[in-house]
Amino acid sequence: MACAYFSRGKQCGSFVYFSLGVVNQIHNKYSVRKDTQHQFNARESGWGFTSFMPLGELYDPSRGYLVNDVVIIEAEVLVRGVVDYWTYDSKETGYVGLKNQGATCYMNSLLQTMYHIPYFRKAVYRMPTTENDLPSQSISLALQSLFYKLQYSDNSVATEELPQSFGWDTYDSFMQHDVQELNKVLCEKLEDKMKGTVVEGTIQKLFEGHHMNYIECIDVDYKSTIKESFYDLQLDVKGCRDVYASFDKYVEVERLEGDNNYHAEQNGLQVGSSIQFLGCRYLA
Repeated sequence: MACAYFSRGKQCGSFVYFSLGVVNQIHNKYSVRKDTQHQFNARESGWGFTSFMPLGELYDPSRGYLVNDVVIIEAEVLVRGVVDYWTYDSKETGYVGLKNQGATCYMNSLLQTMYHIPYFRKAVYRMPTTENDLPSQSISLALQSLFYKLQYSDNSVATEELPQSFGWDTYDSFMQHDVQELNKVLCEKLEDKMKGTVVEGTIQKLFEGHHMNYIECIDVDYKSTIKESFYDLQLDVKGCRDVYASFDKYVEVERLEGDNNYHAEQNGLQVGSSIQFLGCRYLA
């Protein structure tokens, strides 16, 4: 999609949500649809998808997209207003944002969270680099550069070098990834880079927590406990008014029934399970 707004010499950007779809005329549930959103501006007046669907599938009449030499394409565009983000000045708030590469909002949220942990930010700055390192090839230098720009730049910051440093290409940047998996990958790579340096063990000290998984028989005297460590937790938010309610739901007792039953030696299948937190880090 291209925005002609800037051909008339305008500078402000339009924030647009748009979706494209190719309708399957035989089975609608197999229709292909993709959506994205973008802040159009003079520097990025065009935006779209690096790939949409294989041409072989589109041209194959048996797949249902091409019927009687007709392909049905659906498009939806929603303009949410004109915002001059490119002239945003950090002096107004003291903070700047991260530019979206296509589908990297999840990554930007994680990076902003990490940046705002002072101890973590200081540890990143203390990671050793050499004058021959390139940000696109060194995760240490890429993260240092990114944090420095977040701290001192007046304008929003690009993130292309960081994904490149752990092996992503342009296609990966346009794909939605799981933020929990990205956090795991990033922490593992940073832990590896910190080994043998003055900041070795920082990731574990900052993020590791412990909880006890216990399985307990309801009608007989039997209890099994396992201590486990974690760097992150997957909390439910649906139906929870706040994060405290999410934690309450996370640790509530679950009765193991049916196929989910646990076999206790000599006591049959009659147990419940729950989790007890033993310790979490205070981040400052």
